[in-house]
Amino acid sequence: MTTALRHLCHGSIVAAALATTPAYAADANNGERLAQRWCAACHVVSATQRQTTTDQAPPFATIAKSPGFDAGKVALFLLDPHPKMPDMGLSRSAAADLAAYIATLK
Repeated sequence: MTTALRHLCHGSIVAAALATTPAYAADANNGERLAQRWCAACHVVSATQRQTTTDQAPPFATIAKSPGFDAGKVALFLLDPHPKMPDMGLSRSAAADLAAYIATLK
C-alpha cells in the first residue's frame, strides 16, 4: 500500500469516527448544580431560594425572561463576566450548562 493510499484510508477512518461521535448538548441539570454551588450567594437561582447576600444581582428567572434572552450570549458572558461578578474560571461546557439551566426558568 502506498503512503498516499494509507493516509487516505486513515483520513477516511478518522472522518467516519468523527461523523458518528454524538454532539453533546448543554446539561441543564449540571447547570443547576453549578448555580446552587457558585451563584446562589448573589443570585436567586431557583423558585425555592428565599434570599441572597446582595440585592444587586438579578434572579436567574428574571434573566431568563428578559426580552431577547439568548443562552449562547449568556454562556459567553459567563466566560468573561462583568467586573462586579467574580471570575470563576468556568469552562465552556460549564458556562453552557449554566446558561441552559437559566433558560429552563422562562
